[in-house]
Parts: sequence; C-alpha cells; structure tokens
Amino acid sequence: MVLLAPDKFKGSLSAAEVADQLRVGISARRPDVEVRTAPVADGGEGTVAAVLATGFEPRTVRVTGPDGVPVVGLIAVRGDTAVVELAQASGLQLVAPAARRALLASSYGTGELILAALDAGCRAVVLGIGGSASTDGGAGLAQALGVRLLDSAGRDLGPGGGPLSGLATVDLSGLDPRVATTTFVIASDVDHVLLGEGGAAAVFGPQKGASPEQVALLEAGLRRWSERVTELVGGDHADAAGAGAAGGVGFAARALLGAEFRPGIQLLLEMTGFHTVLRQARLVVTGEGSLDRQSLGGKTPVGVARAARAEGVPVVAVAGVTSL
Repeated sequence: MVLLAPDKFKGSLSAAEVADQLRVGISARRPDVEVRTAPVADGGEGTVAAVLATGFEPRTVRVTGPDGVPVVGLIAVRGDTAVVELAQASGLQLVAPAARRALLASSYGTGELILAALDAGCRAVVLGIGGSASTDGGAGLAQALGVRLLDSAGRDLGPGGGPLSGLATVDLSGLDPRVATTTFVIASDVDHVLLGEGGAAAVFGPQKGASPEQVALLEAGLRRWSERVTELVGGDHADAAGAGAAGGVGFAARALLGAEFRPGIQLLLEMTGFHTVLRQARLVVTGEGSLDRQSLGGKTPVGVARAARAEGVPVVAVAGVTSL
C-alpha cells in the first residue's frame, strides 16, 4: 500500500487536493497498487480539514477577520475536544496583499472561535496557530475572551499591535471563567520568542506587510503588552519557545490560557491516527509547496519522514519548489 500524506501547496492546492492528484497519477501508472490518502497539517492552514477527515464534526462560526471584516470559519468538535485553526479567522490569506494593515490586524476572531468551542461544551481545545495576519501578541484573542485593554484615559484600545504601545492597564476580571477549567494545547511549528531580533515583529512582521518603522512600533507594543501581562500573571512567557508564534498569539496562549505547546506535526499525526495507517504502508509520499530550510525545522514533510523512518517505511517527497 502507498500512503499519500502531503501538506498543502500554499496558494495552489489544499492537502486533500494534493493527495487526490497524487492518487490519480499513481493509479494511472500502477492500477494494481492500493493507494490511501492521509492529508496532514502542522498547525497552520488545513489543520481543521485534517481532523475532520478522522471523525470530528464541523461547526460553522461567523467571526471577525483580521482586518475587522466578518468571515466564516470552521472548528472541529469530537466529544469535549475541539480543534481551532487560527488561520480560519485570523489568517494572512484572508486579506489581499494590497489591503494588509500590519499595525491594525487582529487575532480577535481566533478568540471568537475559542468561545464557540466553549459554547459547544468543549473543555479541551487544540489551537493550531500557523499563518497569522496579525502581530498583536494575542491581544485581540484575549479581548474576545473578555479581557479589557485600556489606555491611560481608561479607554479600550483598538485592534492590532500598533495601539498596544499606548496600553496602560490590562483588566482580567472579565476573562471567561470557562478558560480556567479548559485544557489548551497549542500546535505550532514556530519556536521563536516574543521580542527582539528573533521575535514576532522582527521575523514575521515584514511578511505581513510591516515596514521597518512599523516593525519598531509593533515591537514596542508587544513589549508593553508583555510587561503588563507579566505584572499580573508572572512567569517568563515572553522568553518561552513559541511565544512569538502567530504574531505573538503563542505568548497570550501561554500566559492567559495556560496552554501547553506541542510540535504541530507530531500532535496532528497523533490525533489523526496516522501511525496506525503508516504500519500498513510500503511507501509514503509526502510533500509541501516549498521544500526548503524551513521544512527542516519540523514542518509536515520532515515530521512524516521521521514517523515513517521509525517504522522502517521509505519516503518520497514532492514539492512545487525545492531549495535544500
């Protein structure tokens, strides 16, 4: 049996579409070979789709997009567990390049997806945080969950990472009480810290349309945000690996949700039962749109290859672009 386990080809095909095309090609040449598809993800786009294929139920939620425009997203629910994909509500792909506003993009909609999971009775939430459009440190997510961010005049801050430089007070009194009784696990392939040269603003801000001047403003806002939150909850969450993921959503998840971080591909392979299917395979075909040095950091092809190697199954990778 040949097992097809690709990630998406970003901007071109979803993981499921890639797997289908590979299946058609293999079956055309070798109709005698059994082919099974198991599209996977690493916490970014496609995370919900990957688990829906394994028995989770879809729930449609209307939320606030990264630019304030309403969007429709999906969460996946099975029993008391929900899978929430940040990219569904706050993803960079939701905003056209010409319309991106790096200082104002918000993670608010991701918080609304979490609220939908809580409203569905879920008390275990897996949050995939790849592909964010925002650099707000998860402040928008926190606001959606009831946290108030106030300036020196007691006014609520507007959306995005830009206004955070004027943050004076963080009021946690309105944080949804269900958060305290919910287990959160973050699925991410990013281990950057929140601040500094290796932080969310410096590394990822330019990818989201931020100029050098805007990167400096975002960095100042993230620093103020982390200082105010740390005053309330303690800890060194800003310096933790993964705090800079998704424009700093990793920081808010750690500090305010008590989230545990897991490598996204490992967690998704476990949740989708990939290892059980893998043991039946004689060959695995994986891949993604661009196979490059970033892939070596733990993205889907490498995670699949490691799992296959542990079972002694050979692996072939396909990609739109390779630069290894």
